[in-house]
Amino acid sequence: MLAIAILAAGCGRSAEQAPEQAQDVTTGKITGEVTVWAMGEEGNALGAFVKDFESANPGVKVNVTAIGWDVAHDKLTAAIAGGATPDISMIGSTWSGELAKTGALEPTPGNLVDKSLFFPGAWQTVDVNGTAYGVPWYVETRVLYYRTDQAEKAGVRPPQTWQEFTAFAKALKEKGGAKNGFNQSYTLGASWQEVLPLIWQAGGEIVKDGKYTFDTPQALTALKQYESLFKQKLAPNNTPEGAFPQSFIKGEVGGFFSGPWMVGVLNNDGGPGFKDKFDVATYPKGPVSRTSFVGGADMAVFKKAKNRDAAWTFIKWLSEPKVQAKWYSTVKALPAVQAAWQEPELSSDKQLAVFGEQLKDAKTPPPFPTWEQVAKVLEAELEKLARGRQTPEQTAQAIQSQAATIGTGL
Repeated sequence: MLAIAILAAGCGRSAEQAPEQAQDVTTGKITGEVTVWAMGEEGNALGAFVKDFESANPGVKVNVTAIGWDVAHDKLTAAIAGGATPDISMIGSTWSGELAKTGALEPTPGNLVDKSLFFPGAWQTVDVNGTAYGVPWYVETRVLYYRTDQAEKAGVRPPQTWQEFTAFAKALKEKGGAKNGFNQSYTLGASWQEVLPLIWQAGGEIVKDGKYTFDTPQALTALKQYESLFKQKLAPNNTPEGAFPQSFIKGEVGGFFSGPWMVGVLNNDGGPGFKDKFDVATYPKGPVSRTSFVGGADMAVFKKAKNRDAAWTFIKWLSEPKVQAKWYSTVKALPAVQAAWQEPELSSDKQLAVFGEQLKDAKTPPPFPTWEQVAKVLEAELEKLARGRQTPEQTAQAIQSQAATIGTGL
């Protein structure tokens, strides 16, 4: 973070500067090596996956370095500070603003891809003050998971509104056999990703006129909705670390919000037949919408790239619908390109269709350089709210006060 701050002061862009202009990619034959950094499971799988690109582009060699998510941020900032960046790097969906401010990222060429082909929420993750830095690669969004056997026993269907949601969780507990109707995140790592959708569903925004806004009436409505499950004893605030998702598999909790990766976790950990005991549904609608959170990862090119045209051509290839569909089959990462959802690998899966529908109305936090700091503030204050140590009003004030002090970083 210190390296980022130093670079931002020395060569970053200020909010007053005009948007950067992107240069077109030179079309035609490409050659040479392209270096790529990629994280997690995707990083481990990408090295073999790029063979198709190399076959279609003789003379090009793509060298992939797999990096753990736990060290990726620090490794990238160190590489930027030392002027030793790769041609391309996968970046977290909330990192664009921070990395773009250093001046190290190259704007997305105007002749590369059509942003309308992507889910709007996905494109938000690369748009910094009207300039795109990189291209969305894959996405994830939150939906409602629930025990179908408990819902059937309780005589309820997936909720369509906030009011129905509370009744749904109550029915799973009182009639369906669940010890707790719902598992709601309240500790470090995930709670902010469950509260932001509630703010959006209430018709609020977390930024207005370039400033954070966590103390609006809509934000307070969201915090009261979040608190209500804990207050009514429908969601536990004392879950032992590591107990979830086994608590869902055992039937101790009836539902939760999570992303697409959880389908595989439940199918694997639940054993044979468990896939018939749970299903997914879109978020229940709040006062205004059923907007969810969109995350995932982007691909960005650095200004110091040694093989710029080949790097951007590779990213364009990753964005082709058939390639995105094949990538889903490889690592179960959901396509950021909407047309890919019509490919056979995805179109036949009913649970995937729910995620596809939810992605049509999903948002991301603004790609501000300080977002990671603000997210930690949210998590700390939400835990206090969940444990009954402060009111929704106190929580809104505490978050707003700290977020205003931190600022957007632009």
